[in-house]
Amino acid sequence: MTDDLLGRAKELDTADPLAPLRDRFLIEDSDVVSYLDGNSLGRPLRATAERLDAFVRGQWGGRLIRGWTDEWLEWPMRLGDRLGALALGAAPGQVVIGDSTSVLLYKLTRAAVEARPGRRTVVLDTDNFPTDRYLLEGIAAERDLTLRWITTDPVAGITAEQVAAAAGPDTALVLFSHVAYRSGWLADAAAINEAAHAAGALTLWDLSHSVGAVPVELDAWGADLAVGCTYKYLNGGPGAPAFAYVRRELQPELRQPIWGWMGHRAVFEMGPGYEPAPGMRGMLSGTPPILAMVPMDANLDLLAEAGIDAVRRKSLQLTDYVLELADEWLVPLGVAVAGPREPARRGGHVTLSRPGFEALLEPLWTAGVIPDYRRPDGLRIGPAPLSTSFAEVHHGLGVLRDLLEQQR
Repeated sequence: MTDDLLGRAKELDTADPLAPLRDRFLIEDSDVVSYLDGNSLGRPLRATAERLDAFVRGQWGGRLIRGWTDEWLEWPMRLGDRLGALALGAAPGQVVIGDSTSVLLYKLTRAAVEARPGRRTVVLDTDNFPTDRYLLEGIAAERDLTLRWITTDPVAGITAEQVAAAAGPDTALVLFSHVAYRSGWLADAAAINEAAHAAGALTLWDLSHSVGAVPVELDAWGADLAVGCTYKYLNGGPGAPAFAYVRRELQPELRQPIWGWMGHRAVFEMGPGYEPAPGMRGMLSGTPPILAMVPMDANLDLLAEAGIDAVRRKSLQLTDYVLELADEWLVPLGVAVAGPREPARRGGHVTLSRPGFEALLEPLWTAGVIPDYRRPDGLRIGPAPLSTSFAEVHHGLGVLRDLLEQQR
């Protein structure tokens, strides 16, 4: 059966229309044989290294301060529109790049709550990413809000029925992740938006584990607000800037709380008093991280070439193959699949669970196999569709199987 599974990996790689794109990444000089953590940090593109060098020598070194008036001031909106079109299902003028996911979550949460005066409750779930929960706890203390927690199944995720039951006339905002960071559960965002809106609440989505791997249709879903990072499937690099989405109709009534000069209607006027710029520029605060946007621009070229639908097809094939290997090799060794199996509810990663996984991290890394570990006992297998081969998955899970067998 092992030979059959390896043969299947080779067949899938041969038939994969995205396989040639793997050569666009900086892989050959790495000591990593099987990188299965693309859902935490994507690999760098060759084009990223080339563009960073060209930017430093040409735009930064050549244009110096003139770069701001030449073009840099428009990068947050220009790249935001491009990301919106390629990966978010967002029409122009609704996405901006800048800050971190945490800062943008804070900005949009504060703005949303202030836009619903008289409503004092925010609904969220117990298994959301820690930053999302911590930020909401801090904002609730700051603004005297009530948090209503939905307890979600850690191997599944939030449902529209749970939201409908929790949201009410006092709910200002609901906040959830589109793909659950722990289990990989893919929420029915359109149905959840509908349930929240029926209660008069706004919706805020964290797309950090979705964007670049799962098609997102913010406009079509009727989403109000969204944020997400760009260093996972978008390969933006460590600490790459995040993005924010605000539905066009909401923009005039939202006022973000961190008033900085880049969000002013006249950036270089520097006069007394803050006057927010119209549209998404008003979501900016400090100086945009222009240098850090260069890798994102390179990856958007690659995503445009591949197409998000093709990326999703390969993502599902990769995670199907992970499940196939897990059932054949790992489940008999005490491993459980701690996430959804059905494709319609599965994001871009598969979580495997077994007591003692933490002790296997060092030998896995020594063998050049890099998964992601989440306490108490979960390994997240996150193959990145643009840079991960099926043979890579086969090798990585084969090493995991061998280590588990040595423990028997």
